[in-house]
Amino acid sequence: MSEYKLGTKCLQAGYQPGNGEPRTLPIIQSTTFNYESSQQMADLFDLKESGYFYTRLANPTNDHVAAKITDLEGGAAGMLTSSGQSATFYSLMNIVGAGDHVISSSTIYGGTYNLFAHTMKGMGIDFTFVEPDISSEELAGYFQENTKAVFGETVANPSLDILDIEKFAAAAHENGVPLIVDNTFPTPILCRPIEWGADIVIHSTTKYMNGTANAVGGVVVDSGNFDWDGSADKFPGLTQPDETYHGLTFTESFGEAAYITKMVTTLMRDLGSIPSPQNSFYLGIGLETLHLRMERHVENAEKLAEYLNNHDKITWINFPGLKDNDQYELAQKYCPKGTSGVISLGVKGGREAATTFMDNLELASIVTHVADSRTCVLHPASTTHRQMNDQELEDAGISADLVRISVGIEDIEDIIADVEQALAEVSK
Repeated sequence: MSEYKLGTKCLQAGYQPGNGEPRTLPIIQSTTFNYESSQQMADLFDLKESGYFYTRLANPTNDHVAAKITDLEGGAAGMLTSSGQSATFYSLMNIVGAGDHVISSSTIYGGTYNLFAHTMKGMGIDFTFVEPDISSEELAGYFQENTKAVFGETVANPSLDILDIEKFAAAAHENGVPLIVDNTFPTPILCRPIEWGADIVIHSTTKYMNGTANAVGGVVVDSGNFDWDGSADKFPGLTQPDETYHGLTFTESFGEAAYITKMVTTLMRDLGSIPSPQNSFYLGIGLETLHLRMERHVENAEKLAEYLNNHDKITWINFPGLKDNDQYELAQKYCPKGTSGVISLGVKGGREAATTFMDNLELASIVTHVADSRTCVLHPASTTHRQMNDQELEDAGISADLVRISVGIEDIEDIIADVEQALAEVSK
């Protein structure tokens, strides 16, 4: 549906019912699929034919929703996963292995940092973390012969640093590796990283895409633009025969869909992490209003940020939509319609004052969640990022007094009134 606008795609892309078929995407809640001959089944297992035979690998409901997101991002192929964390893991494990190296922005979600710095490190994969504002010359110096990918978040959680996608993409491509970007906060409504040079885009669909906090999920979208054969020695899993499929070579057999096809037929085959069709159905419903909700999230966040910017009980505020913010220019380049509905701030009085403020909120909820339709708050240093030491927290742009407010789509007057009365309780 490339000729349509994003709002139309939110409603129409991914699933096109035929004559007499359900108008709403059906939930295909089946583990298996029936065939009339053994040969048909054998051809499916050998990847000679496309089709469904076991939901751990693929399911029609899941695939239709993945196709919608792929269209929204402007990609060539996509695959849903059971969580955003599994999408992050799969996006890299599809092309890296023991002895390989990855460059990542340091300002990333705490769970992602822990996955990279500890879990995947224990698997023999080395990560170098760099500041997002690193110069191109410095960035070039971190590439090694075994570097296989570059990773970053479009808008970092929770520091809200904006990734200079063009800079990181240029460095990655100069060294023959792809740039993988987590686009969870802006969503494709506010930023389409592929248009700026990103090769692979991932999301925690649990967040804005779902919008109602009723289903965990993730997605990996491949642009189809990266030339895997041009760096064939770096990516043998894609460019050399796969003995588990009788010598099939993914790039030869599947072209621009090679990366996602390999992910489905090897990683999902062996590791699982498939979403339930029911959860994918919820995600599909959420996507239908994504374009409307993101506009309201941004509008509300801008108004709340302006209110807080001069408040005497706020020591600092970080919101890329404010003109005096040091990320404003990058935000205008990559996300001119807004970065998200997330604000970071410090409450005068440090951690204790931040706790008092949060505990006195009535409308907003204290939850381990972000990017929800409802306003919610969190203290990252003691929750989502608590596994990080002080230096790691500093490198990730997280101070002890940082409070993350995910501004919902309620009436902004009610949100501001709730924040105002909670701040009134600080240092009483």
